Amino acid sequence: MDHLDLSASELLTTTRSVRRRLDLDRPVERDVVLACLDEALQAPTGSNNQGWQWVFVTDPAKKRAIADIYGKHFDPYAAATGATYREGDTRGARAGAVKSSATYLREHFHEVPVLMIPCHAGRVDGAPAPVQAGFWGSLLPAAWSMMLALRARGLGSAWTTLHLGSEREVADLLGIPYERYTQGGLFPIAYTKGTDFKPAPRLAAAELAHWDAW
Repeated sequence: MDHLDLSASELLTTTRSVRRRLDLDRPVERDVVLACLDEALQAPTGSNNQGWQWVFVTDPAKKRAIADIYGKHFDPYAAATGATYREGDTRGARAGAVKSSATYLREHFHEVPVLMIPCHAGRVDGAPAPVQAGFWGSLLPAAWSMMLALRARGLGSAWTTLHLGSEREVADLLGIPYERYTQGGLFPIAYTKGTDFKPAPRLAAAELAHWDAW
C-alpha cells in the first residue's frame, strides 16, 4: 500500500492507540507487516545488539487464547478506581472515553487480523535501573517505530501490556523461549476505518519541562 501523505509532524502527532477504529474485517497482508518491520528495525538499539525478535499471530485459536489471557488481567484492572485529576485536566475529561475504547478492544481482541508481540533476548526481572533502562531502550523504540510505520500505511495499533501478568503462559502457547526472551507488549494490527486522525489533548510542554533543576 502507498504511504499516506503525512508530514513528519503529522505522523508524530496523529499516531496513537487505535481501538474502535480498527477494521476487524479487512485482512492485513504479510508483506505490509514485514515492510513496516523493516523500517522499525532502523530504531536505536543498545550497542547495536539488535536482540529483538517479533512474533506475529494470525491463527484464530491462538488469537482467542491470547485475548482470553489479556481479558483475565484487563477486567480487574478496568474495575479498579482510576486516577483522579484536578478540574480542567484533559486526562480526567478523556478518562471515560479511554476506558470505553479499551473495553471495546478487550471484547474484540480476538477478531483483530494480526497480533504482534515484540521480544528481546534476556530477562531483567529484578535487575537494577541502568540494566532495565538499557534493555527496554533497545526494544521499545522499535515498537514505537512499528506503530509509526503502520500509521504511515493506513494501519493502526494499540500499545498494551496487561497480558504480561501471564507472560509465561503466552510464551508456552507460542513457543517463545521464556527463559531466554522477554515479551515487551501485545499490539493489535489492523487497517483503520478512515485515516483522518487528529492530535490528542495533552498537557502543555511548559508544564512538564525542567531546566537545569527540577
